[in-house]
Amino acid sequence: MTAYHRPGTLAEALALLAAAPAPPLLLAGGTDVYPARAGAAAWGRAPDARAVLDLSAIAGLASIEDRGDHHRIGAGVTWAGLRDAALPAWFDGLRAAAGKVGGAQVQNRGTLLGNLCNASPAADGVPPLLALDATVELAGVRGVRRLSLGAFILGNRRTALAADELAVALLVPKASAEAVAGFEKLGARAYLVISIVMVAAVLEAPGGRIARARLAVGACSEVAQRLPALEAALEGVAPAEAAQVVQPAHLAGLAPIGDVRATADYRQEAAVVLLRRLLARLAAPLRVAA
Repeated sequence: MTAYHRPGTLAEALALLAAAPAPPLLLAGGTDVYPARAGAAAWGRAPDARAVLDLSAIAGLASIEDRGDHHRIGAGVTWAGLRDAALPAWFDGLRAAAGKVGGAQVQNRGTLLGNLCNASPAADGVPPLLALDATVELAGVRGVRRLSLGAFILGNRRTALAADELAVALLVPKASAEAVAGFEKLGARAYLVISIVMVAAVLEAPGGRIARARLAVGACSEVAQRLPALEAALEGVAPAEAAQVVQPAHLAGLAPIGDVRATADYRQEAAVVLLRRLLARLAAPLRVAA
């Protein structure tokens, strides 16, 4: 029988993890774990024999805290919890993504940190968090370390998480009070769908000109990517003109693939369209703020 552990404290969980003879299966919301097990059983594959380390009972992991210069999102925060939280406007893109992940059941069970640790190229949480300059906090018996989200996700299903570490929180620095944010997702239908392309942005435009732009595209590379060339091109631009700035050359660093959901060329073109659409939509609140 598979060993099962459900610690009540982070210290207990880290001790169990450090003492495990082999890396256990980490369980939080279970929205990736249970379908994978059901799929294996349905296709006659051997069940996952790893010990299970259930993180759902660890006290303090399911909170969102204002820490002065940043917000701390615990590893147990669900999509629904994030979606419904009273957060500043620069979180609007992430909150919009939270409302598009799966359906109501997945949003109520699935966790934001679990989505990142799964490291799918189509993970909905990654582009808005890249645009927020998010950092991942990792804890182990050796201590705590922090990595930018871009350094944490290494590739398709690969992260920098060590075998004796847990991802315990996301740290999101505060933007200016006038910042606005948004998220656009293209899929075959509105819900319960894997993204074909998704884009996220955080814009700051004091005085009626864009002073800082942070944009990211997901499902168009092995890892979601920021767009530094486009960010630089948008500096000093009036918000109403931002959508016109976007050109295919700004997305040259992407490497979309063709699969059953879309061709590579379609993804590349759709990313340009979604970015223009998002920037045009964000221009209205920026004009009001100015």
